[in-house]
Amino acid sequence: MRVSSLRSIISNAFYHEERTHCLERHLKFHIQTLPERLKIEKDNELESLKHFAMEYIHHVPDFLDALKQAAQKAGIENHVFPFLRIAEEYFISPPNLPNHHIGLMAMMDEAYLAHRLFEELNDRYISRVGMPLIPWDMTLANVVAHQLVGETLANELDSKVLHTVNKMMPNETSYESSDFKSFMKEEQGNTTPIWQEWPCLGKAAGIDWALT
Repeated sequence: MRVSSLRSIISNAFYHEERTHCLERHLKFHIQTLPERLKIEKDNELESLKHFAMEYIHHVPDFLDALKQAAQKAGIENHVFPFLRIAEEYFISPPNLPNHHIGLMAMMDEAYLAHRLFEELNDRYISRVGMPLIPWDMTLANVVAHQLVGETLANELDSKVLHTVNKMMPNETSYESSDFKSFMKEEQGNTTPIWQEWPCLGKAAGIDWALT
């Protein structure tokens, strides 16, 4: 895994944002496009969205490390690590996409790919074993990011993630390994301590579901 390289790429994008404010201008435009099912609680909506976007990007390398630990604890490294390498590649060698995003805004696209990959991986894990590998809900953060990336591009990125997961999942056999069965029997899949310090990214930025 090349998490240190990923962190360096993200740092360079943050320096670029300090000079250009490209992400900030993008977010100003998208404040009015957020759907009614989302609400921003803080007085300064732009600052809330900036905080969310920056944390959403910053969390990817830390999330990779945490997911690596969880996979090792569960004994399913052979199943999870290929997905982690793909998430890294989204940043190190990003796919060609028809958009004009640069700097941190491009990082948002790539972070969305990575977070959606994590979400799909977790959903498949739940459907297979009946409990989450990542025991917190990523839906809110990914819905907000979907809106900030833009509907058309975000849908294309969703399709890339689903294609990747569907292509890789049929060949996995890690859930049948003795290590995984032992993990399920002795520890009942308890990876919660790995994740207990992680907040919900949306709510931490003052964004939540609107009451209906």
